[in-house]
Amino acid sequence: MTKKIGIAIAQVGGIGKDETRTEVVERLIGLLEQAAKRQAALVVFPELTLTTFFPRYWFDSETEAESYFEASMPNADVQPLFDRAKELGIGFYLGYAERTESGQRFNASILVDRSGEIIGKYRKVHLPGHKDFVENQPNQHLEKRYFEVGDLGFGVFDFDGIKIGMCLCNDRRWPEVYRVLALQGADLVLLGYNTPDSVPGWQEEPHAKMFSHLLSLQAGAYQNSVWVAAAGKSGFEDEHHLIGGSALVAPSGEVVAKAFTEGDEIIFGEVDIDMCRMYQESVFNFAAHRRPEEYGLIVSRTGRGEPLPVPAT
Repeated sequence: MTKKIGIAIAQVGGIGKDETRTEVVERLIGLLEQAAKRQAALVVFPELTLTTFFPRYWFDSETEAESYFEASMPNADVQPLFDRAKELGIGFYLGYAERTESGQRFNASILVDRSGEIIGKYRKVHLPGHKDFVENQPNQHLEKRYFEVGDLGFGVFDFDGIKIGMCLCNDRRWPEVYRVLALQGADLVLLGYNTPDSVPGWQEEPHAKMFSHLLSLQAGAYQNSVWVAAAGKSGFEDEHHLIGGSALVAPSGEVVAKAFTEGDEIIFGEVDIDMCRMYQESVFNFAAHRRPEEYGLIVSRTGRGEPLPVPAT
């Protein structure tokens, strides 16, 4: 039986430091309602959707940094989004900064079903950037300062009969992420991101930012026979530019829908799970063709090292 689902990717324009969560949630509800009019069953929002991308700032005061975290989800500020989604019968993925009861801090995302219930959570594993202040830079990239490495692994969750995996931003650049999700039967990978033009220690031609972003999505989709839906923040946030490029990628590796503005925008596409099967049962039939006995180095070695000895023939 063919399984299809309408999916909306909600690109969000820049969010200023002085913009309240209430104001942001109103914007998200507007995007949710646009998605519902397109008959979407699921909406994908960006990473750290509820605030500006605060890891670009160095905060001397712990209190100031804590103000960007959510102690519960949903909370009073975000509940209207859950309520409206339930009224519309539409699910969503949402990225936010999580503070646990024990005081741990994670870059997190959740998957919410059509009844407004959280059915999955992910905490970002591949934290980019640095912990210490870097001099002479237009902005910082302090995810390693403000967040702990995620401790939930890469889960796969059932949404309307479709197996969905989640990741966040820098995770998309690591092939192991898609493979671990695909080995659990994922057919659709959702991710939110914030990718700035300027990253300390990582300078390249402007066009290369978008190229490497899309390349990561396309390679992950094709090599693992999954759909990939990526939602980013875009445009200027407090005079810092984010690249945007929110997109839906098919298991063929082709971009089937992509944002064309730098503001709040809905991109809609129909995900056909049968397209995954075409690749999963042929060129990327894992059970038939994978040779995990030859891949041990991937998990036994973290950094680059010397070549392994080759057995004598």
